[in-house]
Amino acid sequence: MTNDSLDRRADALARHSYYEASVARPTHDDPMLDSTLEADVCVIGAGFAGLSVALECRARGLSVVVLDAHRPGWGASGRNGGQMIAGFAKDEELERQLGTEGARAAWALSEDGVTLVRERIERYGIDCDFTQGYLTVATRDKRVPDLRAWMDAASTRWGYQHLSWLERDAIRTRIASERYLAGVYDARSGHLHPLKYCLGLAAAARAEGAQLFAHSPVVSVERGARPVVRTPKGEVRCRFVVTCGNATLEGVLPRSIEARIAPIASYIIATEPLGKARADALIAQREAICDNNFFLDYFRLSADHRVLFGGRASSSGASADQLSGDIRARMLMVFPQLADVKTDYAWGGFVDVTRNRTPDFGAIDPNFYYVQGFSGHGVALTGIAGRVVASAIAGERGAFDLFAQLRHARFPGGPAMRRPALAIGMFYHRVRELLAA
Repeated sequence: MTNDSLDRRADALARHSYYEASVARPTHDDPMLDSTLEADVCVIGAGFAGLSVALECRARGLSVVVLDAHRPGWGASGRNGGQMIAGFAKDEELERQLGTEGARAAWALSEDGVTLVRERIERYGIDCDFTQGYLTVATRDKRVPDLRAWMDAASTRWGYQHLSWLERDAIRTRIASERYLAGVYDARSGHLHPLKYCLGLAAAARAEGAQLFAHSPVVSVERGARPVVRTPKGEVRCRFVVTCGNATLEGVLPRSIEARIAPIASYIIATEPLGKARADALIAQREAICDNNFFLDYFRLSADHRVLFGGRASSSGASADQLSGDIRARMLMVFPQLADVKTDYAWGGFVDVTRNRTPDFGAIDPNFYYVQGFSGHGVALTGIAGRVVASAIAGERGAFDLFAQLRHARFPGGPAMRRPALAIGMFYHRVRELLAA
């Protein structure tokens, strides 16, 4: 069952999405489930994670039904910043819980996730504007040592060998801005058009024999040796259930599991097209860029030469129109030379975050799996999540059990209290950042 209030806010946030305006969806949506089906695996959610589960299960010869309350790419998979990056939102927490060797193994899997995105783009001919290169940058003197320490840990302790350090002058040859003091270049990561990629995964899943159903919200799951997943007009009788609904899924998993994530709204604006020469002058090598502040800004160039600039996390789900002026002001802090450029689109969506910002993969029964809590790293990590779940279903549990070791605290209160508590926590971190400026 989806959270209707959250769905309405999410619908409103997507109303002026550049991504939706720049794709050609199939002429007809996938059908609504209106009968009883039998399948090996029923997947709940047709975003990156759910479609990856479907593809990986089909590769293992399992029959698959995918249910979505809306249609493929409706949620975070079709709205996000498009940054396809290795690693995790809070690597030091991963190492604290798993130890250095466990963190190294998790990092290797995250790198596999980056490779998997590239492989799927090539295998299925997904035209999603993939561009190589990613920059993490520091805006404050106090953040430069933090950035250097993270790069050294990733390179030496976690085994990621694709990073290089850039001093201030080198950053300015890549980004036409005075704002950044240092940076780390990641040659393996990159960025893409997330909705084009998600629709490509959906087409691939159909071609591989998975059955996709749209406008089919799950109203209940009857657990047991043969689970039954029910929608308003149909049901799926299966051997395994995998939930991948993340921020907009409520009432399917136990409250104790749902309380481990909270929906954070994030917002993006897209400028009018700048033309190739002007766009290239801003970001010479067209990398995706993100700063290392707690409330971060992220930006990149689109294939049609717009600046896509995002950030301004909010627990309230304010409208994109309300925050577009704020985001534009932040863009002009980076690129004051864009003062004459119009904003064509402003949109947003909900990201599912855990309190410790590490992913939450688990099972509530031996045949009932869930993946959630990607915390802003979902473009690549969802792909590997699908692989580790499908492998676990097939009896190969090593990678799944590695992630399942991670312990997660609940957000305080029930659903009604989660957002106010989150707002207080976010306000605390905003004050800390202001004091550190």
